[in-house]
Amino acid sequence: MTGTATGLGTFSWVDRTGGQLSAAERRSLLRPLAQALAVNAAGRLLMLVKLNSGRRAQVVPTQLLPPSSALTRAAEVQAHRRLSPALLNHSYRTFAFGAALGALENLMFDRELLFAAALLHDVGLPTAVRQVDFTLGSARVARDVAADVGLSSAATETIRSAITLHYSPNVTVAAGPVAYLLSAGAAVDVVGLRSWRLPPELLASVVAQHPRLGFKREFSAAFRTEAARVPRGRARFLRSYGAFDLAIKLAPFTG
Repeated sequence: MTGTATGLGTFSWVDRTGGQLSAAERRSLLRPLAQALAVNAAGRLLMLVKLNSGRRAQVVPTQLLPPSSALTRAAEVQAHRRLSPALLNHSYRTFAFGAALGALENLMFDRELLFAAALLHDVGLPTAVRQVDFTLGSARVARDVAADVGLSSAATETIRSAITLHYSPNVTVAAGPVAYLLSAGAAVDVVGLRSWRLPPELLASVVAQHPRLGFKREFSAAFRTEAARVPRGRARFLRSYGAFDLAIKLAPFTG
């Protein structure tokens, strides 16, 4: 993961710093961001010429089914309570796309933790406060949900850091499979990163089941607000150096 030495993006880092990047931390994110932009451009080109690997990939549909447990039901309750329909559907798509990538990569991961993290990763976005990264609010909701259902401290930390890490550039499997797949699933839905690895019919099916409802417009506006609230945060960094608004517009989805 990016920032391994400093824990950049982890729950402890966001809790300590409020998500404010130092100058050195901003510099450390430039290379992985540039790499992600280059990889996305190359992958999307392959999609355009219909040479992407996803056209030959196969994912068993049952691997995308949400798990059912006290944890996942409690996470859904909070997500439905706190998110707009567009952000709620994004959360479901994030799980589906992350689970699909996990299946293609033969990763062993906890489906309940990934689902809970996916449903809760943006719940702090609508009510975030100035100078504090929105993922801290999301992680605190996840902590409360975990406590209510008696989740272990290790599993709680997995969910919390997956949530706070999810929009850092280049979250790898080294950060843990749940963090990696949450970040990857969200990136598929927001900017199309790794979308070329998924079967076209899977992308269409997930969107049909959880319609986008103007997600691009709503999410872009929410991220502009987040960047203004936290001037030294990751949202501002992505908008300043990653052409984030344009990347959202160019994602391979309508609306």
